[in-house]
Amino acid sequence: MTQADKNFIDTCKEILENGYSSEGTHVRTRWEDGSEANYISIVGVSNKYDVSKEFPMITLRNNSKTIYKAIDEILWIWQKKSNNVKDLNSHIWDQWIDENGSIGKAYGYQLGKKYQFKTKEGIKEMDQVDYVLYLLKNDPSSRRIMTNIFNHEELKDMNLEPCAYGTQWLVKEGKLHLILNQRSQDMLTANGWNVMQYAALQYMFAQVSGLKVGTLTHNIGDCHIYDRHIPLVKQLLDAEPMDVTPRLVINNDTKDFYSFKVEDFEIQGYDYQKEVKIGKIPVAE
Repeated sequence: MTQADKNFIDTCKEILENGYSSEGTHVRTRWEDGSEANYISIVGVSNKYDVSKEFPMITLRNNSKTIYKAIDEILWIWQKKSNNVKDLNSHIWDQWIDENGSIGKAYGYQLGKKYQFKTKEGIKEMDQVDYVLYLLKNDPSSRRIMTNIFNHEELKDMNLEPCAYGTQWLVKEGKLHLILNQRSQDMLTANGWNVMQYAALQYMFAQVSGLKVGTLTHNIGDCHIYDRHIPLVKQLLDAEPMDVTPRLVINNDTKDFYSFKVEDFEIQGYDYQKEVKIGKIPVAE
């Protein structure tokens, strides 16, 4: 069993056994047929992964191809700083596209905005991504290496408000630790996805900064399972996790974050439970 398996199993069991029901609260989300997408949720989840020991992948289901789509999205947001879906190779954002092919002033758009930052050399203009990379290389002891894309001034211009909205990067004894803050998490469709892609981002930032990877702490505000996902989650909870230790290998020794490509990444030592087939997962909108 991987740490990702354990965190997923423990969190889902807690939701199913002790979660709050959204029924009767007039939820915003809807299923494709128009009915309310209700859910069971818990509040304030914190899961930790030691990325230096294993890459956080769930073995209860097949993530052998999903990982590359997840990395593609994190590069779309953090490297391309794009809000245009044509720059993304998957279709996960299609339901939020406007007439211009954009998701509005969200995600990559926010990370690409430039600000005036205080540095040891004086005021420098850069975006949040470049500021993180600058501090990791020039002031790694700082406890202010943070990003935040939940920009209240421009929430009205976003087709979907950011779910994963904030990061904090901390360097301790040559290891890069990451704290990811997320306002809301759909456990079945997004938990493994977000953990994998931010762990991959952690690997990239560590490599270009001359650091090793440390822990990834994932803080979730509202952690939920949708009503139509409950039978699928129970299938996963009944599955036998695999005894493996996944590793992420980057076949590109670049020190330039903007040089990474999806094809540079390789997963080794991973296997998954092949007897579990949950089919197409319904997605709440």
